[in-house]
Amino acid sequence: MKNIGIIAAQELTVNVRNKWTLVFAFVFTALAMAISYFGLVTEAVVGFQGFTRTTASLLNLVLYLIPMISLTVATLSFTGERGASELLFSQPVTRTEILIGKLIGLFLSVAAATLFGFGGAGVLIAVQVGIDGSGRYLAFVAFSLLLAAAFLSLGALIAIIAGGRAKGMGYALFLWFFLVLFYDLLVMGITFLLKEHTANLFIFFSLFGNPVDLARVASLISIDDPAVFGYAGAALVKFLGGVALAITTLIGGLLVWIVLPLIIANRLLLRQDI
Repeated sequence: MKNIGIIAAQELTVNVRNKWTLVFAFVFTALAMAISYFGLVTEAVVGFQGFTRTTASLLNLVLYLIPMISLTVATLSFTGERGASELLFSQPVTRTEILIGKLIGLFLSVAAATLFGFGGAGVLIAVQVGIDGSGRYLAFVAFSLLLAAAFLSLGALIAIIAGGRAKGMGYALFLWFFLVLFYDLLVMGITFLLKEHTANLFIFFSLFGNPVDLARVASLISIDDPAVFGYAGAALVKFLGGVALAITTLIGGLLVWIVLPLIIANRLLLRQDI
């Protein structure tokens, strides 16, 4: 644990100084504040919304931005300068300790930037509107951090598979495009080829094949609006007999997306010739 802590602290220091992390923190903060104020502008309403409306308005921003920044920083970290990597791996620490330490440091840096944005918007909403619905807002923040952790693990796996920075960034961009933009279109296209009952089951189980969908449905369920979280979320709540168990299942799915890529990445790293 001491070695992991040292590596995590070093990774956190490097990423706090990294322009990508700083840009993300300030951009995310600005967008979160703007959305909390202008979120209802299409309905001719301008002004700070409550926590519940802000959560719904911020959802798409989080689902696009956090996976992208998490994949980017993880890929850049694990495909760093060759000399620096060789120096790190020549130290008296195991490769597993290096992998876990770097991921913890990366997570802390992304979490700090994310919380900076959520915190700025949250303080303004609390001052202007009040704290009603703040619990749902905090749940949404937690789901966002789990999503970030899942894509950091995926980014580490991609970087280890790719070996080089250019190839790694290409793989990361493809994965972001597939999971964030293309996956749901693919699922809906396949359902048109299936019978109704089979299609419904396919949509339900496809939810667990994408961490973005898991975070989306968990966030919408936490808002407590059954009209907006779609068939998969409604079926999940009905099948499990309640919202609490449904959210627990979704959190479990996100944890699998965090742990499974980490295990695969560790096995590949142990076999890799560095």
